[in-house]
Amino acid sequence: MHAVLEYTYADDYLQTREQYRSDHLRLGWEAVERGELLLGGAVGDGPFTGLLIFTGDNALEAARAFAAADPYVTGGVVNSWTARPWTTVLGEEAATPVRP
Repeated sequence: MHAVLEYTYADDYLQTREQYRSDHLRLGWEAVERGELLLGGAVGDGPFTGLLIFTGDNALEAARAFAAADPYVTGGVVNSWTARPWTTVLGEEAATPVRP
């Protein structure tokens, strides 16, 4: 299973993130090392959106737990977040591959 965690950043994101960035990245790399987080980063030209892709049997729960503990969320750098299941069907890492 996969899950997508989407962040919407505050308008002053680039200014406010610095005090939390090291702890945010540490939390992310710990999730990578546990095999829960595949990819994460900012999307767009803002950047005012962040996406993190989680994997595993409890991917959705891992995404929610990550957001709850993330200094970007607790420190107000992130205005809102959503964690949703992602049904992956294409690619080597697809949870439910579908081929023609």
